[in-house]
Amino acid sequence: MKSSIWKIFGFLVLTVVLYNWIGYAITDLSGGKKDMSGAVEISPEGGETLYWGKGRCYTCHSLGGQGSAVRGPNHGQFGEKFPMPMGSRATERAIERTEKTGTPFTAVDYIVESMAEPGAYVVNGYKNEMAVVYAPPISLNLNEIKAIVAYLMVQGGDLDMEAIDTAPSEISTKLYSKIQAAQAAGGGDPGAGETVFEDNCEECHSLEGEMIVGPDLSTIGDKGIKFISESILNPAKSITPGFETYEVETKDGTKIVGLKTRDEGGEVDITKKNGDVVTVVQSDIKTISVDANASVMPEDLNEAMTVKDFQDLQAYMIMQKAEKKDGE
Repeated sequence: MKSSIWKIFGFLVLTVVLYNWIGYAITDLSGGKKDMSGAVEISPEGGETLYWGKGRCYTCHSLGGQGSAVRGPNHGQFGEKFPMPMGSRATERAIERTEKTGTPFTAVDYIVESMAEPGAYVVNGYKNEMAVVYAPPISLNLNEIKAIVAYLMVQGGDLDMEAIDTAPSEISTKLYSKIQAAQAAGGGDPGAGETVFEDNCEECHSLEGEMIVGPDLSTIGDKGIKFISESILNPAKSITPGFETYEVETKDGTKIVGLKTRDEGGEVDITKKNGDVVTVVQSDIKTISVDANASVMPEDLNEAMTVKDFQDLQAYMIMQKAEKKDGE
């Protein structure tokens, strides 16, 4: 009996040891996980630490003969498929992006875009499946992304720290703004947030300076993330002037609730939550008053969205700023 117990115990110990050995072997084969404790500087060295550590780039990419991942393109010089490392390859890709978009791209712009909007250019033979590195679970901040850009640029390219950090181009600046918006929204993806907006908001709100049922949101980002969050979760807390909720009671006892969108010619138009417009003759109105505690926005909007939808929507809305409109 005791002999059998010791055999089982020995087998379990051997299994645990073997499991740990396999884990360390895989990590080492993938390039080795670097020390990622503390903040890293915006430099190729800092980017290397992140590439093989927190950024988890090594799980999908290899760098020449370092690493074994093949899910994404190799970032080094490797065989006939990748005759040039990433830094010099980015220069050629920038030319392609310039021709396709009509906007001058630099090598730095291309690499920044590949991290901020990975679906903008998908390498032939690969799927559009790169993770959003500035959203959970990876959650790289802007400085960390800049460091990885620097690391990739020195792979056969010319390192220009001004273009990466202190004096980025208009394209990189716009992409950096997208990343910062995601961070401000708790890791949301602005691209996915645009879809959430189209599905839930654009029927009543415009981003083009127009008034539909609700106020124009083209510059809502200037009001900050707290205002945006409260506008979604508690829309009645801060009503934009001109969009107060009115309650009309007619002399026959009918009650109508909505926005007062017209008041002229002896008539009042009330636009209800569903967009229907009810015209009431003023002489038929018994009372009309503003309900300061009500909003025509759906009360269950936050319940209809997932947490990710909410974060994505916030990230998209924080990008709607006056300076963005001026620069378009």
